[in-house]
Amino acid sequence: MKLRQFVFIATLLAAASVAGSGVHPQGSDIPARPVGSAEVVGLDGLRNAEFGATEEDLTRRGLLRTDEEACGPTLAGHGSVSPIFVDDRLVLLWLDDPMTTPEGIGAGTPIAEARAAYPDTVALPAPPGSHRFAGLLARAGDRAYLFLHDGVTVRKIIAGYANWARRFFDEGYGPC
Repeated sequence: MKLRQFVFIATLLAAASVAGSGVHPQGSDIPARPVGSAEVVGLDGLRNAEFGATEEDLTRRGLLRTDEEACGPTLAGHGSVSPIFVDDRLVLLWLDDPMTTPEGIGAGTPIAEARAAYPDTVALPAPPGSHRFAGLLARAGDRAYLFLHDGVTVRKIIAGYANWARRFFDEGYGPC
Protein backbone atom coordinates (compact mmCIF):
# COMPACT_ATOMS: atom_id res chain seq x y z
CA MET A 1 0.00 0.00 0.00
CA LYS A 2 1.37 3.39 -0.96
CA LEU A 3 1.62 6.19 1.56
CA ARG A 4 -0.94 8.25 -0.36
CA GLN A 5 -3.49 5.40 -0.17
CA PHE A 6 -2.81 4.93 3.54
CA VAL A 7 -3.34 8.67 4.24
CA PHE A 8 -6.56 8.64 2.20
CA ILE A 9 -7.96 5.62 4.12
CA ALA A 10 -6.90 7.09 7.47
CA THR A 11 -8.64 10.36 6.58
CA LEU A 12 -11.85 8.52 5.66
CA LEU A 13 -11.78 6.55 8.91
CA ALA A 14 -11.24 9.73 10.95
CA ALA A 15 -14.11 11.48 9.15
CA ALA A 16 -16.41 8.50 9.73
CA SER A 17 -15.49 8.43 13.40
CA VAL A 18 -16.24 12.13 13.84
CA ALA A 19 -19.53 11.85 11.91
CA GLY A 20 -20.74 9.06 14.18
CA SER A 21 -19.50 10.54 17.42
CA GLY A 22 -22.97 10.92 18.94
CA VAL A 23 -22.89 14.69 19.24
CA HIS A 24 -26.33 16.19 18.79
CA PRO A 25 -26.97 19.58 17.15
CA GLN A 26 -26.68 22.49 19.51
CA GLY A 27 -27.66 26.10 19.28
CA SER A 28 -29.26 28.88 21.26
CA ASP A 29 -32.70 27.26 21.03
CA ILE A 30 -31.65 23.62 21.35
CA PRO A 31 -31.11 22.62 24.97
CA ALA A 32 -27.85 20.83 25.65
CA ARG A 33 -28.49 17.17 26.47
CA PRO A 34 -26.09 14.41 27.28
CA VAL A 35 -25.70 11.86 24.50
CA GLY A 36 -28.33 9.17 24.99
CA SER A 37 -30.69 11.53 26.83
CA ALA A 38 -34.18 11.46 25.34
CA GLU A 39 -37.20 13.72 25.35
CA VAL A 40 -40.62 12.09 25.50
CA VAL A 41 -43.48 12.82 23.11
CA GLY A 42 -46.93 11.68 24.13
CA LEU A 43 -50.11 11.32 22.15
CA ASP A 44 -51.14 14.81 23.25
CA GLY A 45 -47.96 16.27 21.72
CA LEU A 46 -45.01 17.86 23.44
CA ARG A 47 -45.16 19.63 26.77
CA ASN A 48 -45.43 23.00 25.03
CA ALA A 49 -46.86 22.07 21.61
CA GLU A 50 -50.13 20.16 21.72
CA PHE A 51 -51.82 18.51 18.75
CA GLY A 52 -54.58 20.75 17.42
CA ALA A 53 -52.76 23.98 18.33
CA THR A 54 -52.76 26.60 15.60
CA GLU A 55 -49.69 27.93 13.84
CA GLU A 56 -50.70 31.40 15.02
CA ASP A 57 -50.88 30.32 18.67
CA LEU A 58 -47.52 28.51 18.56
CA THR A 59 -45.92 31.53 16.86
CA ARG A 60 -47.43 33.96 19.39
CA ARG A 61 -46.05 31.84 22.24
CA GLY A 62 -42.61 31.92 20.59
CA LEU A 63 -42.59 28.19 19.91
CA LEU A 64 -42.80 28.16 16.12
CA ARG A 65 -40.07 29.62 13.99
CA THR A 66 -39.13 29.66 10.38
CA ASP A 67 -35.48 28.78 10.08
CA GLU A 68 -33.83 29.46 6.76
CA GLU A 69 -31.79 26.24 7.08
CA ALA A 70 -34.84 24.06 7.73
CA CYS A 71 -37.29 22.77 5.14
CA GLY A 72 -40.28 24.19 7.00
CA PRO A 73 -41.30 25.61 10.36
CA THR A 74 -39.52 24.24 13.42
CA LEU A 75 -40.36 24.17 17.11
CA ALA A 76 -38.07 26.34 19.22
CA GLY A 77 -36.01 24.17 21.54
CA HIS A 78 -36.72 21.00 19.58
CA GLY A 79 -34.09 20.59 16.90
CA SER A 80 -35.16 17.00 16.23
CA VAL A 81 -38.88 17.67 15.66
CA SER A 82 -40.63 18.77 12.47
CA PRO A 83 -44.24 19.93 12.94
CA ILE A 84 -46.80 19.10 10.25
CA PHE A 85 -49.78 21.44 9.92
CA VAL A 86 -53.03 20.88 8.05
CA ASP A 87 -55.55 23.71 7.81
CA ASP A 88 -53.46 25.75 10.29
CA ARG A 89 -53.59 23.00 12.96
CA LEU A 90 -50.72 20.89 14.31
CA VAL A 91 -51.64 17.35 13.27
CA LEU A 92 -48.33 15.46 13.36
CA LEU A 93 -44.83 15.65 14.76
CA TRP A 94 -42.06 14.04 12.70
CA LEU A 95 -39.46 12.92 15.26
CA ASP A 96 -35.77 12.08 15.15
CA ASP A 97 -33.33 10.91 17.81
CA PRO A 98 -33.34 11.62 20.81
CA MET A 99 -37.16 11.73 20.93
CA THR A 100 -38.95 8.69 22.37
CA THR A 101 -42.42 7.53 23.26
CA PRO A 102 -43.31 7.17 26.97
CA GLU A 103 -42.44 3.46 26.58
CA GLY A 104 -38.90 4.36 25.48
CA ILE A 105 -39.31 3.57 21.77
CA GLY A 106 -37.16 5.81 19.58
CA ALA A 107 -34.97 5.80 16.49
CA GLY A 108 -32.67 2.78 16.71
CA THR A 109 -35.03 0.65 18.81
CA PRO A 110 -35.40 -2.92 17.51
CA ILE A 111 -38.78 -3.59 15.90
CA ALA A 112 -39.39 -6.48 18.32
CA GLU A 113 -39.25 -4.01 21.23
CA ALA A 114 -41.68 -1.64 19.49
CA ARG A 115 -44.13 -4.51 18.92
CA ALA A 116 -43.77 -5.65 22.53
CA ALA A 117 -44.43 -2.11 23.82
CA TYR A 118 -47.39 -1.66 21.45
CA PRO A 119 -48.84 -5.16 20.87
CA ASP A 120 -51.84 -3.93 18.84
CA THR A 121 -49.77 -2.33 16.08
CA VAL A 122 -50.89 -2.64 12.48
CA ALA A 123 -48.14 -3.53 10.02
CA LEU A 124 -47.95 -1.24 6.99
CA PRO A 125 -45.72 -2.65 4.25
CA ALA A 126 -43.69 -0.29 2.09
CA PRO A 127 -45.17 0.03 -1.40
CA PRO A 128 -43.57 -2.47 -3.81
CA GLY A 129 -40.73 -0.97 -5.82
CA SER A 130 -40.47 2.07 -3.55
CA HIS A 131 -37.52 3.17 -1.47
CA ARG A 132 -39.75 3.99 1.49
CA PHE A 133 -39.70 2.50 4.96
CA ALA A 134 -42.34 0.05 6.15
CA GLY A 135 -44.46 1.15 9.11
CA LEU A 136 -46.07 0.03 12.33
CA LEU A 137 -49.15 2.02 13.35
CA ALA A 138 -49.83 2.00 17.09
CA ARG A 139 -53.25 3.58 17.51
CA ALA A 140 -54.95 4.83 20.70
CA GLY A 141 -58.31 6.40 19.90
CA ASP A 142 -57.87 9.20 17.38
CA ARG A 143 -54.10 9.43 18.04
CA ALA A 144 -51.23 7.19 16.99
CA TYR A 145 -47.53 6.58 16.75
CA LEU A 146 -46.29 5.57 13.32
CA PHE A 147 -42.94 3.81 13.55
CA LEU A 148 -41.12 3.84 10.21
CA HIS A 149 -38.65 0.97 10.06
CA ASP A 150 -36.27 -0.91 7.81
CA GLY A 151 -37.43 -4.34 8.96
CA VAL A 152 -34.93 -4.42 11.81
CA THR A 153 -34.99 -1.11 13.69
CA VAL A 154 -37.17 1.98 14.03
CA ARG A 155 -35.79 4.76 11.84
CA LYS A 156 -38.34 7.55 12.38
CA ILE A 157 -41.37 8.18 14.53
CA ILE A 158 -44.43 10.18 13.58
CA ALA A 159 -46.88 11.06 16.37
CA GLY A 160 -50.27 12.72 16.14
CA TYR A 161 -53.72 12.18 14.74
CA ALA A 162 -54.08 8.58 13.54
CA ASN A 163 -55.95 9.41 10.33
CA TRP A 164 -53.24 11.88 9.26
CA ALA A 165 -50.41 9.50 10.15
CA ARG A 166 -52.00 6.77 8.03
CA ARG A 167 -52.78 9.15 5.18
CA PHE A 168 -49.26 10.55 5.12
CA PHE A 169 -47.83 7.02 5.15
CA ASP A 170 -50.07 5.96 2.27
CA GLU A 171 -49.23 9.06 0.22
CA GLY A 172 -45.50 8.98 0.96
CA TYR A 173 -45.40 12.40 2.61
CA GLY A 174 -42.29 13.66 4.40
CA PRO A 175 -41.61 16.74 6.51
CA CYS A 176 -39.92 18.61 3.63
